[in-house]
Amino acid sequence: MIDRNILETRFKEVFGKNPDLVVKSPGRINIIGEHTDYNEGFVLPAAIDKAVYVAVGKRNDDLINLYAEDFNENFAISMKDLAPTAQGWPNYIQGIVQQIQDKGLSLSGFDLYIDGDIPVGAGLSSSAAVECATGYALNELYGLNLDRVTIAKMGQRAEHTYAGVKCGIMDQFASVLSKAAHVIRLDCRDLSYTYLPLDLGNHELVLLNTNVKHALASSAYNDRRHACEHAVSLLQAKYPQVKSLRDVSIAQLDELVKPVDPEAYAKARFVLEENERLNKACEALHAGDITALGEQLFLAHEGLSKEYKVSCAELDYLVDRAKQFEQVKGARMMGGGFGGCTINIVEKGFGPQLVEALSEGYRSRFDLELTAIFLAIDNGTEVVY
Repeated sequence: MIDRNILETRFKEVFGKNPDLVVKSPGRINIIGEHTDYNEGFVLPAAIDKAVYVAVGKRNDDLINLYAEDFNENFAISMKDLAPTAQGWPNYIQGIVQQIQDKGLSLSGFDLYIDGDIPVGAGLSSSAAVECATGYALNELYGLNLDRVTIAKMGQRAEHTYAGVKCGIMDQFASVLSKAAHVIRLDCRDLSYTYLPLDLGNHELVLLNTNVKHALASSAYNDRRHACEHAVSLLQAKYPQVKSLRDVSIAQLDELVKPVDPEAYAKARFVLEENERLNKACEALHAGDITALGEQLFLAHEGLSKEYKVSCAELDYLVDRAKQFEQVKGARMMGGGFGGCTINIVEKGFGPQLVEALSEGYRSRFDLELTAIFLAIDNGTEVVY
């Protein structure tokens, strides 16, 4: 949580006036359902109590004037000159402004200060939080009358067009629409969703951060998306009703994809199996069976590592070691892959012991510090003041 007074003071130091509005939008975890969202499958995310904060103030011209506390950087551009920049972080904000303009909605220039306490590179979707915080803040500031689902879609589109990552809808949806103490079972085909209470009994969620982000993550993400799309295209020649992997059976994959493209087959089969694991995880949550829930996480990691091939040595090490403790009921890599965090279901209070038990071996093996993220499940995007 970032103190309101600090936000207001820093905004005034940077821009010489008080902000009109401050909005926060959280990062997210995903219990299970990885790389399914862009294949019109199911996901099970929840917002966490770590967020991006944006303070905004209207201007009388068409200048977008930005400042990022994390990078200690300014960026300014006219609204008529919007274009992706190599500077990186301003693209998420510019992309949202472009989405608003594309809808024919009007807004003036603005000053925007951004800060947050989501660990960058941990796979907690800080980029989606930036997009959603910006979209929500501008919606409030200019009375645009956009609903939350529309803001999530705009964030996704901004990421596609300005950041160059063909992400699914999960991260933005979870950031905007989450509810404290619940997970969202989201159908990424039609965006229908239900809230499920996240009652882990005598257990809690702990994230173990590898503190590594391998450079191939974005390109590999897009490669896997293309592999899934190729599998669909191979099936459509015989089964024109197939629109996405959501419409596919393993028998169909065996028939038409496996003989032609074994790599696309492996990726597509993983997605089908991951959707089934998510259904079993929801059944376990309903039944209060934490052991069964955890088992689906272990199975998911195996698939992500061996079939979808988006894990890395650091993630595999943490899951393999965590599995040896009876107090750990489930663990898997979380997010796009190639770094970031593992999500672990552990007995309450065991988290610090787990970190201590794994840290020395992890440091020795990878020359990296292992850090833990202890979290609570929180509400989605909201106005701070």
